[in-house]
Amino acid sequence: MNVARILKDKGRHVATISPNATLMEIVRLLAEKKIGAVVVCDDKRHVRGIISERDIMRILAGSGASIFDEPVENHMTKDVRTCTERDTVEWLMETMTAHRFRHLPVVESGCLIGIVSIGDVVKQRIAAAEMEAASMREYIATG
Repeated sequence: MNVARILKDKGRHVATISPNATLMEIVRLLAEKKIGAVVVCDDKRHVRGIISERDIMRILAGSGASIFDEPVENHMTKDVRTCTERDTVEWLMETMTAHRFRHLPVVESGCLIGIVSIGDVVKQRIAAAEMEAASMREYIATG
C-alpha cells in the first residue's frame, strides 16, 4: 500500500494559504475546514511551510493573543518533510512516529499534490488488516 492509494481514496484537495496570511486567518481556516494543519504555499504550489493546530497552541502559550496579527511565515515550520505517491504506508508510519508529526504534504516535481494525515494512514492499515483477515477466513472455510 502506498501514498497514491491513500490519495485515490481520500482525494487530493489540500487546504493551503499564503506565507503572508495572518495566524488568525490560519485559525479560521482550520476551524472552517475542520482540519489539523494548513500547508503554506506560494502561487505555484511550492511548499514553503506548514502550520498545525498544535503549533498555534504553542505560539499562543508563549506569546499571547497579540500574535494573531503576525504573518504565518514568522511561525510556520519551514523545514517541511514531504512524501511522494510512491512512498509506502510503512514508511509513513515510521517517519510520522520518529519525527512526531501528524501531517505529510505529498509533493511531485516540486509541487504540492495532496496531504496525508496519521488518520489516513491508520484507516489504510485497518482496511488492509480487515482484508487480510477476511481472506484468511475464506481460505480456512474453503480449505
